Amino acid sequence: MNKQENENPERSFSIELSYDSHKLSTLSTDVHDGVLIEGTLGTLQHATFVEPEILEVKGSCGVLRVHLWRSEITVMDTTNKHIGGDSECNEGTK
Repeated sequence: MNKQENENPERSFSIELSYDSHKLSTLSTDVHDGVLIEGTLGTLQHATFVEPEILEVKGSCGVLRVHLWRSEITVMDTTNKHIGGDSECNEGTK
């Protein structure tokens, strides 16, 4: 990680749903002393980084934006090996 990535360890997100077609199915505060929000973004249109630290997942019914760095993403291939990202918390899953 570069210096800029270490400046603020907190990550944020936003969910933007189309008013006429969203399907927000669950909003619960009864989950492990937290909040659970579930819904659908519809059919996937694209998933890309729109800024160096903003991943945008756009569907036909809405958009999910997550503040994270590309280097923080860990992808599993079909042989369960990690590809990319930092995996210090995932050592037991290799």
